[in-house]
Amino acid sequence: MKGRVIADWTKVDFESRASRAKVVGALQHFMQAPQQNKTLRGAFQAFATKGDFPAEVLSILEKFHAVPIYDLGYEDIFDIRPFQGTKASGFKILSVESGLTFAKVKSGEKAKIFKMSGASVDVTFDLYGGGLGWDRVLIDDAQYWTLEDNAIAFRNQAYYSRAANFYALIEAVTGKDVAWQNPLPSTLSNTNDLYTANRDAQTINYACNAILTALKDKGMGVTPQSQFIILAPVGLNSRIPAALALMQQAVAGSPKKVNFNIRVIYTMMLSSSSYYYVILPKQKMKGGYRMDLTIYDKFDEMSYSDIMVGWQRYGGAIGETNQVRKCAIA
Repeated sequence: MKGRVIADWTKVDFESRASRAKVVGALQHFMQAPQQNKTLRGAFQAFATKGDFPAEVLSILEKFHAVPIYDLGYEDIFDIRPFQGTKASGFKILSVESGLTFAKVKSGEKAKIFKMSGASVDVTFDLYGGGLGWDRVLIDDAQYWTLEDNAIAFRNQAYYSRAANFYALIEAVTGKDVAWQNPLPSTLSNTNDLYTANRDAQTINYACNAILTALKDKGMGVTPQSQFIILAPVGLNSRIPAALALMQQAVAGSPKKVNFNIRVIYTMMLSSSSYYYVILPKQKMKGGYRMDLTIYDKFDEMSYSDIMVGWQRYGGAIGETNQVRKCAIA
């Protein structure tokens, strides 16, 4: 049987140490593929030799297990550095006046966010892990489909958890709220088709101006041309573009009401759909990946199962909360 994680399950012998090592190797490749920006198509060839299968034969599982595209939007917001292969226990953020960082949480718990302040702050790399258990009965009965279901679900949860921690940092920023601004001109009627888009445009402009004003003397090199990111719940994927497309006047060539350099990232991982965030990305919004998702395995005779534990290690922080504004939509 062909699969997505293993090219041909019939070639697997879980009694063989060498064969088990290949399974773990294939799983390791599968778990790290999203982080390494490799394509997620096709099966791993650890148990298939050239010519084993006709080229026209499709994977049985391929049509049922389309591997999801992970929400990595936070990587465009945080300045995330690769520390894999180093001996670093963390990294520093200099000249911190107000900020937030998260610490290790148990599986299923929400991120714990801590405030920080000072001339510099150490952000540690914490270890996050979880277990993947494969009942040996499923292996004996060749229920490989279920095994792959478990592996896919495990990887989904691991990357979901990491993204949730970084998004939680943004949502934990307080004192940076922006009210839904009045329309311009103020005489615009609330029955006008452009009323909502106009107020949203004024809100976005206000947020960008507030960020630039707060950061202009902090040595961050901000200018009116700096790029901003709008992080928005997916439910606003028609409302935000309407605001950004709004023209000053209803004539060709008229400048837009939102006069800043903005890119939009939509996500399903914000806890509320009643707000969106205007963010000056990178700078003192930092993250680091110390260890990619790594699998370790053993056979547990007491439970008659193959236990595979996955670990990843990373850290993140917002060293300057003035890079974020939380914007209301009503």
